[in-house]
Amino acid sequence: MTLRPAPSPAPNPDRALTVWEDGEELRFTFADCMRYHGPGFPGGVSHAFAAMARALPLLAAAQPDGRLERRTIRVRTPFAGPGARDAFELVTRAVREERYEVLPELARPERGNTLARYVFEISSGDATVTSVIRDAGIVSDEFIELTAKPDKDPAELAHLEVLKIDMRDRILGRDPEEVYDAER
Repeated sequence: MTLRPAPSPAPNPDRALTVWEDGEELRFTFADCMRYHGPGFPGGVSHAFAAMARALPLLAAAQPDGRLERRTIRVRTPFAGPGARDAFELVTRAVREERYEVLPELARPERGNTLARYVFEISSGDATVTSVIRDAGIVSDEFIELTAKPDKDPAELAHLEVLKIDMRDRILGRDPEEVYDAER
């Protein structure tokens, strides 16, 4: 069992992602994504949520009717984290329907170890938006180093849980445009 800090509310709880399915509007909040994922990786869920919040409105605007059909969305990323995967699955159903790919070659090593993997190419039809994390202190070097460390002791595992929540709050406390750039 992992020792986690006491639950705390995430910033901007009313922010939602909107997609459509068979003529019905579907809205997903960060809390919805966390309920689907579970408590393990709130940072990864936050990254996916912010990347989608940045890309989905742009993709919707590229659709003739302004509606983005959830089952047309494709995701390609070098980020293999389970939190991100689960958030994308809930909103898009892309994992189960094999429209979600983890491709290490999409990483941007020129951005350094801390930022290289936070790249999410999100597409629908002919439209593609690539959400790329901004270099704004969102992901800490300490977090990356500790996640990569093998054989963490209990104190390190507990500290990692605190770092996950801190990152969640840095991501969700900002507008998506302040977290991810959108490349088209």
